[in-house]
Amino acid sequence: MTGRPDHLPERLALLPNAEAVGFLTEGLLTGREDVPSIRLNQVTEPLSHTDRRGDLLPVRDLAEDAMAYCRHEGLKVTQADAWLAPRLHAVLRLTRREAADPGLWNHLALGVAPDYVIWRHLPDPPKDGTAARVATERFRGPYHKQAFARLWWAAELFRDGSDYGPVVTACGNQDILNTALRMSVINHRPTAQAIVRLVAKGVITGGREANALAGAVNASAATLMYDVIAPDTDRDSRRLLEWIDEGETARQVSRTALPTGPDEEPAPEASVETLVDYFADLFADAPVRGREEPEDGEGRD
Repeated sequence: MTGRPDHLPERLALLPNAEAVGFLTEGLLTGREDVPSIRLNQVTEPLSHTDRRGDLLPVRDLAEDAMAYCRHEGLKVTQADAWLAPRLHAVLRLTRREAADPGLWNHLALGVAPDYVIWRHLPDPPKDGTAARVATERFRGPYHKQAFARLWWAAELFRDGSDYGPVVTACGNQDILNTALRMSVINHRPTAQAIVRLVAKGVITGGREANALAGAVNASAATLMYDVIAPDTDRDSRRLLEWIDEGETARQVSRTALPTGPDEEPAPEASVETLVDYFADLFADAPVRGREEPEDGEGRD
């Protein structure tokens, strides 16, 4: 099984897409080979910043602890998402511009924790006897599919100011995570929080319900501007930059308690409640195949 890289430098780096593709061998994707880490680190590029948030070891430790947490607690691998997402976000302390660079996520997946990607995303063996294979997009792919980018962006878009609690709820439902994350309306904070509230209240429980809600919300956004009926407050970028600077002296991210995010104002409560009611009505009218059948929402992906 793919293991921890033999060579881990002190700093995270950028691995361009053109270079990353050469390491996506069949042996790696099936979990039978390790990444040639020395050769990989010869083709990386340095980060634009030189501060502490570029240290590699804290991220490597998080990946190992996420796997250990699930094994110790007897949890499914999908349950690692809710544990890891807020902590990855709190350790990296990125701006959205920095997080938009796929080179960082390529390096995390191939140069820092390829064993985590295999552990988390290797499917069950096919019935035809062929080898199970991780999709290449989990190593090098769009932000809503790549193993680490999806978790960081989920934490960024579903956190409520400094509160990562909604992130845990969102990442605890694979269908919300997989479907809602790619919707442009999720950038509207009251929309993101309203969806999470419906999950937390038990209105949305299974995969079919989650997909039906996401589809209804997205379709309604084509004719209704959510930011008009549920306005958000202007975000103060200084709060984020201060939080990033505080990372130089911050303690290690707790493995038991949720970390604290940037000291930003949460989404306006009145706007969130407006959309909770509106989305509940949308969902009541949305077609859900087998609505009466219980669903657990625990898809492997």
